Amino acid sequence: MRIEADLKLGFKDVLIRPKRSTLGSRAQVELERTFAFRHSGRTWTGIPVMAANMDTVGTFALASALARHGLLTAVHKHYSLEEWEGFAAGLRAEGREDGLAHVAVSAGILDRDLEQLERILERHPELSFICLDVANGYSEHFAACVSQVRERHPDRIIIAGNVVTGEMVEQLLLSGADIVKVGIGPGSVCTTRVKTGVGYPQLSAIIECADAAHGLSGHIISDGGCTCAGDVAKAFGAGADFVMLGGMLAGHDEGGGEIVEREGQRYMLFYGMSSKTAMEKYSGGVAEYRASEGKTVIVPYRGPVAETVRDILGGLRSACTYVGAGKLKELTKRTTFVRVVEQENLMFTTGA
Repeated sequence: MRIEADLKLGFKDVLIRPKRSTLGSRAQVELERTFAFRHSGRTWTGIPVMAANMDTVGTFALASALARHGLLTAVHKHYSLEEWEGFAAGLRAEGREDGLAHVAVSAGILDRDLEQLERILERHPELSFICLDVANGYSEHFAACVSQVRERHPDRIIIAGNVVTGEMVEQLLLSGADIVKVGIGPGSVCTTRVKTGVGYPQLSAIIECADAAHGLSGHIISDGGCTCAGDVAKAFGAGADFVMLGGMLAGHDEGGGEIVEREGQRYMLFYGMSSKTAMEKYSGGVAEYRASEGKTVIVPYRGPVAETVRDILGGLRSACTYVGAGKLKELTKRTTFVRVVEQENLMFTTGA
């Protein structure tokens, strides 16, 4: 047993210090980025905010809506091949074939998951992103799986995770990943830290993992922990190349979640993919050898996602103007964090 005494921070522990700026308006900020990836040789251009591969967030409907704004979606792994066919056909009918460039196909590492991945990619070769997603990315088996998928798909952009330390980021990049997903336990409906005692404060995880990834010409996604647009800005400021959102994109029409009514108000069901709800839905229940590591909640019904996207991107542009970053890619170079014990004035917690 050993104790690391170095300070580790989450989003709530810091604010971004403002700096002089020559920008005259938020409209001048360029949020689009172009990335070239280590293994695939591909490039991608868009706004690097991504919907999480949860079945009430990473849906085809949300992917279609976010693609209109240049954002990405990691589509959840529980769609059938026929449903993928329908999604692709719908984009083609709208003249939006390029929408598939903003979609990642998610898969676990079980044989049935990888077989489904192969079938989807065979039918839709225009899909460029693969998201290999497990709760614990530290197993040797996972790294070996990443290598196998890379060997089979040398020209695809492979996302792999989740991990929170630099050495494992390096391992996954060397195994064939282009992008490593960073985050264990910070999600709004994740209970891993409570059930296992395992985790890492998200801001520090981003800083350390970004340093490791960029040294190998790799990239990272910050996955989890964002509760507001300001947290998204902090994640980018800390060095994240992409930011993945779950709870912030929950409760919208495009998520397709179950709507419930309580005391005249409308809510939508939202749950973690390791929750009892998800495991009963897809696996017949919680296996005897494991515990549920997610919770089920209701979130206020929020209508179409477009307004939420505008709020997130507007906050991100504003953050850039406060530090003089004319482009999103400049934000991390212009960011200085200050430690705080208070984020906001909570005298009034609800608006009119």
